[in-house]
Amino acid sequence: MTYKIAIVEDMPRALRSLLNDLTQFPEIEVVLTAANGDDYLSQLKALPKSHHPQVVIMDLDMPIMNGIEAVAISAELYPAINYIMLTVTEDDDKLFSAIRAGAHGYLLKEETAKTIVSSIKEVVDRLGSPMSPRIARKTLKLLTSVSLPKEEAKPEKILSAREIEILKKLVDGNDYKEIAELLFISPNTVRNHIANIYEKLHVTSKAQAVKLAIKNNWH
Repeated sequence: MTYKIAIVEDMPRALRSLLNDLTQFPEIEVVLTAANGDDYLSQLKALPKSHHPQVVIMDLDMPIMNGIEAVAISAELYPAINYIMLTVTEDDDKLFSAIRAGAHGYLLKEETAKTIVSSIKEVVDRLGSPMSPRIARKTLKLLTSVSLPKEEAKPEKILSAREIEILKKLVDGNDYKEIAELLFISPNTVRNHIANIYEKLHVTSKAQAVKLAIKNNWH
């Protein structure tokens, strides 16, 4: 059986290394490589559905669009695709956000190519959720101890002043470009702030962020 995969990684050397390692396995077919989440979504949109990857190996921290945001969007548009985060970070908030966004697995970059290939097969064949051992332990602790922001919490205790400002613009119905123009910053800066807002509020979409802001009268 052939497993079609995509690799999303912003570091060219890391991308080449991973590509070379995984293509040593005859059952692995790489149908797409991308430098960030936005690049991945653009390429995927242009691909015929028959050429879509079964599994996306997704880096977490990338410019323009990070892995969490890319997974959240892709999971809505292409629910048949599986997503394995491959990262150096063990940050609890990012792990939580990745899982909420739709990630099916979470591996550290120290894992061998053989482990990554086994994880790809586990996701496709057994609908599993492969995780590096340290990540699995963190996830268990997360599930038993993490708490969402309380509805009565004040936004200034969760978000920075700039993030509150941007959240208010989202509630007003402004898009990224409009917010950038109103605040005299670049659209990419707006995108990064919004990604941080999603992580801090433990949401994965603009609609969820706006709903939470309205419910708590943060606007």
